[in-house]
Amino acid sequence: MIYNPYLPSWEYIPDGEPYVYEDRLYVFGSHDRFNGTIFCMNDYVCWSAPVKDLGDWRFEGTIYKKSQDPDAKEESIMQAPDVARGVDGRFYLYYTLGLVPFMAVAVSKSLTGPYEYLGRVQDRNGLPVGIRQGAEIPASLEGRDLFQFDPGIFVDEDGRIFLYSGFSPDAEGEFRAACKKYRLDGAYVMELEPDMHTLKKEPVRMIPGVSKVAGTSFAGHEFYEASSMRKIGGKYYFIYSSILSHELCYAVSDRPDRDFVFGGVLVSNGDIGYQGNTIPQNYMGNTHGSLVNVDGQWYVFYHRQTNRHQYSRQGCAEKIYMDERGHFAQAEITSCGLSRKPMPLVGQYPAYIACNLWSKEGAMTYRNGGTPEAERHPYLTQSGIDREGDGDQYVANMCQGATAGFKYFSPGKLTGAAVWISGDGEGCMELRCASKGGKAAEGEESCRKVAEIAVSVHGGFCKFQEYLHDVVFLEEPTAVYFTYQGTGAVNFHEFAFI
Repeated sequence: MIYNPYLPSWEYIPDGEPYVYEDRLYVFGSHDRFNGTIFCMNDYVCWSAPVKDLGDWRFEGTIYKKSQDPDAKEESIMQAPDVARGVDGRFYLYYTLGLVPFMAVAVSKSLTGPYEYLGRVQDRNGLPVGIRQGAEIPASLEGRDLFQFDPGIFVDEDGRIFLYSGFSPDAEGEFRAACKKYRLDGAYVMELEPDMHTLKKEPVRMIPGVSKVAGTSFAGHEFYEASSMRKIGGKYYFIYSSILSHELCYAVSDRPDRDFVFGGVLVSNGDIGYQGNTIPQNYMGNTHGSLVNVDGQWYVFYHRQTNRHQYSRQGCAEKIYMDERGHFAQAEITSCGLSRKPMPLVGQYPAYIACNLWSKEGAMTYRNGGTPEAERHPYLTQSGIDREGDGDQYVANMCQGATAGFKYFSPGKLTGAAVWISGDGEGCMELRCASKGGKAAEGEESCRKVAEIAVSVHGGFCKFQEYLHDVVFLEEPTAVYFTYQGTGAVNFHEFAFI
């Protein structure tokens, strides 16, 4: 079976950059730690799957370690990377080390490494592009140096090499105030020499941030972070995270380094904007990813948040469609992601594949360092510590009115359902079904209740089931929602159709 998240439930790979190479799909990204205290605490790894079976993911191993960077400290983190094949046939890995404001490069003969440290992206004088840590900046130069962040690397068909970078928080944000000496006003592009790490042309702003958006097509979707470039049908598609943070957007141009116009939203990890939706259908936070075409089908990669904060993120992907004009319609977040068809309305499923999750108060946005009000909400978590195996992720803390939704299941006959629950609670799990486009939050007209599964649990792990009085025939792809009604709080582990 192919679910979201597409990797094992114990793996936390956000910021996914997907590439097809030969007959496999490879994903490179940051590497969060379960219940981490900050972003990107683990070393870089790679996963891949055959293009003909996107459910058969293989761990390619650790491809680069933090300790290989000579400037790394114990508390350093390696943020969102990108990879490209150079004109010399070798592969180059670009990344930033925490908040060190310049870019690092590693190189390997193999796409999956191991990679070896090469150096910093440098100017023609051999100096790193960006302020060297601890350097004194003359007042006359403040605001002129680019803060290197979230690299996107692109080698065009003609051999020209472009590196994209940038960070542009809100004009009034604390981070901007602390970094006045840097350019934090949009996405920048730099052309590189064939050595893949020396500037051929100086950085030029390409997509505006909040402070530079006036008079452009980007108002409301200004550049924030997460640069990524793709070439599709002779045009250049620049993918980025907007100032709203929960959405991936794209811009289009006939050139790789200028004249971009806003194209639209690719995906929101709260489904904001999808078919005009304004109510978060899931817990939101930052996102980062890109586009890939696998065997004729386009997919958009992004990530979701777990464990009540933004430091344990997991990669997800959705089918996305481009029309004859080259425009992508916003994708809907689902549980079946990379699968080309809905999930069968038979068998047993893990609750952690919920694509919709909210409390009786609705969903919320997680903030860095935790969000106190999150204690009242359900969330995705696992037992124990960060590990490489034995995944047991589940939906925790489902209190009165909490809902977990799953999209989509194939048409079929529904005769009953079972749930596996732990925690401490008395009540029932209401089962609702909605045709595509309907939502549990919109009431019975959109989403009909088909069963109430009585639950009573006080520690341990229990199965509860209920057969329907009348068989329900589902004639089209259907979303399924489980809502807890009762006292206490329960943990939702698995469900099945019987």
